[in-house]
Order: sequence, then structure tokens, then C-alpha cells
Amino acid sequence: MRGWLTLWLALACVLEAAPKRVAVFVALCDNATQGIAPVPARIGDGNKPAENLYWGCDDGFASCFKASKDWKLQSRQVPEGAAPKVMERLVYLHRSGSVEITAEAWRGSEIKACLRAFETALVSGKHDLCAFVGHNVLMDGAIDPPAAKAAKPCDAIVLCCMSDAYFNRRLTEIGARPVLTTTQLMYPGAFLLRDALPVWAKGGSGAEIRQAAGAAYARNQKIPAKAALGVFRAPQG
Repeated sequence: MRGWLTLWLALACVLEAAPKRVAVFVALCDNATQGIAPVPARIGDGNKPAENLYWGCDDGFASCFKASKDWKLQSRQVPEGAAPKVMERLVYLHRSGSVEITAEAWRGSEIKACLRAFETALVSGKHDLCAFVGHNVLMDGAIDPPAAKAAKPCDAIVLCCMSDAYFNRRLTEIGARPVLTTTQLMYPGAFLLRDALPVWAKGGSGAEIRQAAGAAYARNQKIPAKAALGVFRAPQG
């Protein structure tokens, strides 16, 4: 009996210590193929992640998380092939051990495939949260949602312009729970994930996650806290 109790306690400790799994899908900014207001050519080339607005620039995912003392790089992969859809894959672990992020940089011209991969991950049952970062491709035209429903509850973050109006119903209908979406035109810098995900991992409320994102946005954009908070949808109910 004592042996079974010891085993159960050990297993409980392992399960408690296991980090929550987050998948981040970043569609690289691309002047040539996306319906965006053009940005400088150097940061708007969706074939060059190292310089891209959403990946290699200071506030892009790769640079932002590399500079953070709270997130530690676990692995880096550059997929092989002549023109891979996913150009770089990074795995980061929060210093608390509570969150592990696998982030992918998708070629800018493959933004629709990136969205589909994000939604496929949401319904797969393999993640606790999935995030889509980049241009709001649904503004450019309709894309069929996945036919499958979520295998288990999964939270969702969508960081692109006016994502709540385009994604909220779409996400809830496949069984995902939107925990951070936007109501305005905005810049989807990775500092939002950097600061909001630890709050989410601790079981923070929707209001607390929104507050963390709003504070990060205010600092980065140098705007009043109230204006920054308004960029993100207020929790309902």
C-alpha cells in the first residue's frame, strides 16, 4: 500500500511540474502577397525571417524572446527543402517551468496555410493554447474553418488587426476558447505573448491576461494605459 502511495505521489509531482504546451504560428510579414499597408522592404520580405517585422526585428518573436531573461531557448530548427513553408522553429521554456512554447515562422506567401495549421493545432488535443500572429488574412477573403471540433479544451490567442470580429465566433464554433483577441488595428509584437502567457499559465482570469497585454502594449507603443487596454477585447460575462 505504501509503495502504491509513493508511486502515486511521485506521478502527481511529475504531472504538476509538466509545463503547459503552447504552439505559436507566426505568418511572416510580406508586402508582396498580403493585403497590408506596405512596410519598409527589408522588414516586409516574407522569405527572410531574420529581418522580418514579426520574427527578426526587435519586437518580432525570435528577437524578443532571445532578449528576455524569463524565457530560455531549448532548441532551434531550420527545416530543409528548397522552399519550406515553415522557415524556422524555436522552442522556449519559461524560467518558472510552467510554459513551453513551440513557435514557427511561416513563409509570408503561405499565410493561409499558416492559419490552417493554427486551427488544426487547436483541434488536435495536443496543446493547451495556440496563438496566431501576423496579418489578419480573413480580411483578404473567406477561408473555410476546420470541419473537426476540438478534441479537448484549448485556449486561443489571435494577434492581428481586429481579430475579435473575424475570429471569435470561428474559434468558439470549433471548441476553442479565445483568451486574447483584438478590437482595433494594432501591431502584434511578441512582447504581448512574452508578458501575457505567464499570467495565463498561472490560471489568470481573462481580465488579468488582457491587463498584462495592455500594459505591455502601452510600454511598447508609448501610449496611455487606457488606450492600450482598449486594443484588446474585454472579457464577457
